[in-house]
Amino acid sequence: MKGIKIILQGGGEHAKVVLDCLLDEGANVLALFDPKFSGELFGVEQRGQYDPLFEPDSKVIVAIGDNAIRKKVTGVTQHSFTNAIHSSTVISSRVSMGVGCMVLHGAIIQANTVIGDHVIINTATSIDHDCEIDNYVHLAPRAVLCGRVKVGEGALVGAGAVVLPGISIGAWATIGAGAVVTKNVGDGAVVVGNPAGPIQNSKLKSSR
Repeated sequence: MKGIKIILQGGGEHAKVVLDCLLDEGANVLALFDPKFSGELFGVEQRGQYDPLFEPDSKVIVAIGDNAIRKKVTGVTQHSFTNAIHSSTVISSRVSMGVGCMVLHGAIIQANTVIGDHVIINTATSIDHDCEIDNYVHLAPRAVLCGRVKVGEGALVGAGAVVLPGISIGAWATIGAGAVVTKNVGDGAVVVGNPAGPIQNSKLKSSR
């Protein structure tokens, strides 16, 4: 990524990690855009509201951890997208990946995995063979997907969660931190625990 001009949409905590990744890889990060922030981050200017006319030949990454907000922001971003991939990652040459993705420190992605657009594969995440990861997914630190797992658009797989082989996770579902997913998860569902189950059931059990 050396010499590539990049701007970030987002200036918060997740942007901090993505910016660190890009700087480690020698990217020329020109600015961060986020109306909530000003000043600078790691020596890079925080310019507030996004300016579609700023350095129009630059590439952009939407470095926002919240999946729904990331999708909304990408929809109004006019720069072309690129990926942030740290050199400590291990990615098979037989992986297909879209644009706007962030593959962070220590992640592993095995053969025949297909990854959509604007996906976050966070620190030390492990994705085994033949997985399918849809757009706007966030795999949190140390999440583990075994082989042939499918993750629908916008789903969040929490830190340290494990998804067993062949499982499907629905769009915009949430897998709690440390959960062990042994059955398919429907669209919009929230599951926690080992084995993972609906959060409502977990609350009932804990109150007895």
